[in-house]
Amino acid sequence: MMKKWLLAAASLLMVVTLAGCGSNTIATLKGGKVTQDEFYKEIKETSAGKQQVQQMILQKALQEQYGSKSLTKKIDKTYNTYKKQYGSSFTSVLAQSGLTTSSFKNQITTQMLANAALKANKKVTNADLKKQWKTYEPKVEVQHILVEKKDTAETVISELKKDNSTKNFTALAKKYSTDTGTKKDGGKLPVFDSTDTSLDPTFKTAAFKLKTNEYTTTPVKTSYGYHVIRMIKNPGKGKMADHKKTLTDQVYAKWANDQTVMAKVYTKVLKKADVTIKDKDLSDILSSYGVNAKKSSAKSSSK
Repeated sequence: MMKKWLLAAASLLMVVTLAGCGSNTIATLKGGKVTQDEFYKEIKETSAGKQQVQQMILQKALQEQYGSKSLTKKIDKTYNTYKKQYGSSFTSVLAQSGLTTSSFKNQITTQMLANAALKANKKVTNADLKKQWKTYEPKVEVQHILVEKKDTAETVISELKKDNSTKNFTALAKKYSTDTGTKKDGGKLPVFDSTDTSLDPTFKTAAFKLKTNEYTTTPVKTSYGYHVIRMIKNPGKGKMADHKKTLTDQVYAKWANDQTVMAKVYTKVLKKADVTIKDKDLSDILSSYGVNAKKSSAKSSSK
């Protein structure tokens, strides 16, 4: 999860830089100086600079429309969760991605504001839920044994036919598994559902077919080798009506990662923001969102 917050770090830092532009001198040297006005003129003419101005406008519009005390509490809670998770190495982990504690918190804020805007501007329909239900699988817990050769996996399966107990599977995992990260714990994996992206699709498909205490009777081939999978707990898919909240959350999570969906949401936000552009050189800055911002009579700030 940490990576999701870190990906847009460079973008966020540049936004902060642009926000500080003015007429002050940045640097002096023999024969001249570099001013913030000059810096602004140069940076706004680049595609990266224009994108940053877009993001600044969008950020302020999101904050105005969807910022709240309850959201602030959620932001603080998320931030503190990461801080606790990384402990004394928190600041150094952020520094490796060019972030400070302040800029990281701003990144969390941006993401949560975007999610709030998504939920306010696009509602999940029953048709959306039915579509999500087709691929839905509940959270399950499994243990597995990974080996290099198919015949070794078949040997493990033969042993399980004699004794399919958790105790025996745990012993077989310690004896045969090449997965050093799980073999000492009986091959147990963290719980996962159909939205998981960390596991091999073939592995997940085989696992979801198993009921509690069942195991794969043929080796499961993936890019890692051959697996023998045993289901520790599978609550069953049940009825769609019983999983409406989970399905809704999954649909929103999918939309949040869909650039086309989010662009439409941002268009609504920006239109509602009633933006006026003061710098004529940036008059079409929001055109990519299909928004024609008001243009001020002020001249370009380029000098």
